[in-house]
Amino acid sequence: MNSHEKLALILRTKPEVILSLEKKLSSSTGKKDVFDKIVEENEILVKRTLEELGCSLTNQKAEKVYQSLVMRLKHLDEHLYNFLDKPNLSKMFNVCGKLCETALVINKPQKGFFIKKDKAVELLENFPPQNLLNHFGRKTVGELVDKEGFSSVFSALRFAQDADWMHNFFDKAYDGLTAEDFEEREVELKVLETQWLDVAEKFLEKKYHNVSHLKELGIIFVVPLKIDTEGETLRLFTLILHYLNEVPFYSKLLKKFSVEADFSTKLKSLLRGDVLEGPVPKNGFRIVQRYLAKDDKNDPRLFEPHINPEAEHWYKAEGDLAKLSSLPGAEGHAFGYWQGLDFVGDFFGGELVSFDLVDLVMSLVKKGEVKYLYHQQEALWNKIFMEYLGRDKINELVEENIVEGFINF
Repeated sequence: MNSHEKLALILRTKPEVILSLEKKLSSSTGKKDVFDKIVEENEILVKRTLEELGCSLTNQKAEKVYQSLVMRLKHLDEHLYNFLDKPNLSKMFNVCGKLCETALVINKPQKGFFIKKDKAVELLENFPPQNLLNHFGRKTVGELVDKEGFSSVFSALRFAQDADWMHNFFDKAYDGLTAEDFEEREVELKVLETQWLDVAEKFLEKKYHNVSHLKELGIIFVVPLKIDTEGETLRLFTLILHYLNEVPFYSKLLKKFSVEADFSTKLKSLLRGDVLEGPVPKNGFRIVQRYLAKDDKNDPRLFEPHINPEAEHWYKAEGDLAKLSSLPGAEGHAFGYWQGLDFVGDFFGGELVSFDLVDLVMSLVKKGEVKYLYHQQEALWNKIFMEYLGRDKINELVEENIVEGFINF
């Protein structure tokens, strides 16, 4: 199997798509044999990892490889849980403790460009969150925020209000926002009070992610679920690191666009994570700023060449995780083991196994009921473009063209 066929198989596309991509990128950069080098690097990393895990390099079954990778991940998760002083999220709403302290030691973001708090409250007053008001017996938004806290209330909107209310609030309340409605302030990392578990359970039918964020407000919040599943500490911590990279990325873009006449339109596009629909120009490549596979693994945009900034945030988060090994008390633990494996994957008995940390930890928390693959596939698309143009250049092009939704070469 040649490199074009191998990459096409991993990326679930056609070899002719890969051949066409190589022709375009080679023509614009003058670089040759890049795809062969990527496949060779992938094979080297797969072989090295299997040897380190004590797996046979021949006739290996996918489940055996997956279980070996997950076993290494379980050890890492246990080390992290102990290093972070066995976090009990139910007791961390006043002082987040070593969980937040460690994350911010590794990656302390600069001040960001966020909606002023009084402006945010004003917007919410125009669209009262009735579910929350009724639950807490508050008559006004001002009273709700005063009693329950600004960050907690705005974080809880994600799981306390229904999709129609959220869409209406987002679409109408943010219309007309200007640079004057924003200010520079610190990114806030917060564990919610345990009372919000009752709110979440009341309004949600399925289990929720325990970490999320509000780009426009600079808040990263943790829902205080009990950590009682293998992999949950690692998922929690890496999600925090991920958002500590993603929030500043979007904050930078918001500040850049704030001086333009169509600022609120671009603001809403960025917060929605819009992905261009329809064809891109002849020499263009789509920017896919979210994981389309979460909604539809067969979205046709996934099978064409594209660049995904979300995968880049994860790449940086995995690099941040590696920094743990240099902190006092973490010496000797291989927190950087997975760095550089984000694009790596291979077939065993006809089944694709991802070596990507995020895919593996998400699968582990799901107890193997779901085998995630799309983080690795998106990282591989990025790898292709970055091998031709370099990581810094690709990131620069993404920032310049993210609202338009494509990059021209």
